Amino acid sequence: MIIYFLRHAEAEDDAGSDFVRKLTAKGLEQAAKVGKFLRSAGIAPELIVTSPVVRARQTADIVANALKVDLSEEQWLACGMSAATCRRELAVHEGKASILLVGHEPDFSEVIADFIRLPDSGALHIRKASLTAVEWVQSGRGAAQLQFLVPARLMSNT
Repeated sequence: MIIYFLRHAEAEDDAGSDFVRKLTAKGLEQAAKVGKFLRSAGIAPELIVTSPVVRARQTADIVANALKVDLSEEQWLACGMSAATCRRELAVHEGKASILLVGHEPDFSEVIADFIRLPDSGALHIRKASLTAVEWVQSGRGAAQLQFLVPARLMSNT
């Protein structure tokens, strides 16, 4: 299975509660850019699964609309997800060829580091609205291979 990790786009700095921070104008543009990039690259995950946190949900909605892909909101993707939780939840989707997860840092760098057996998640820098792909071959630590990491600034506007 190919797992795409999409960190949410740029959000407001302070909205009183971290859970309700919305995307900024730049964040809305970044999310649209990701959707266009995925469509033009022929990347169409079978399912998009998003954190319920507002900024992640907004990012996922924009991308899902661009790709015409079903979207599921899952609490396990909210801030604080562990690699073990991610592995367990992905096992439910074992028959799928690809899935896109929309979530947060530092969760994604920790999960990706675990999946590809990096000794330290600090070796990864997952920027806002960046897309990372790993090929997951089994459900244990080190059971995936990094395919690519593309920051939003390198995604074409076309």
